[in-house]
Amino acid sequence: MPRVCKFTGKKTTTGRQYTHRGKAKYLGGVGTKVTGRTKRKFKPNLQKVRALVDGKITRILVSTKAIRMGLVVKPVRRNWKPEAASA
Repeated sequence: MPRVCKFTGKKTTTGRQYTHRGKAKYLGGVGTKVTGRTKRKFKPNLQKVRALVDGKITRILVSTKAIRMGLVVKPVRRNWKPEAASA
C-alpha cells in the first residue's frame, strides 16, 4: 500500500537538511556557512482509518488534514447490549 492519502493525495516528498557553521551576522558574526547537505524525506501524517467509501466500510490511509476537514465519513458505531437472561 503506497503512502498516499485517499482524499488529498498527499505523499512523501524529498528535500534537504543543511548543516551550518559560524555565527549569524545579526549576532555580531561574519555569517553562517553551509558545511553539508544531506537528502531527506518529508513523510505525511497518515492514519489508517475505518471509513465509509462507496457505501462499504473499508480501511484506508487518510491524512490528518483530511480528517480535520471532514472528508472522512466514519461508520456508525453499533450500540450492542446483551439480551436479558430469561428463565
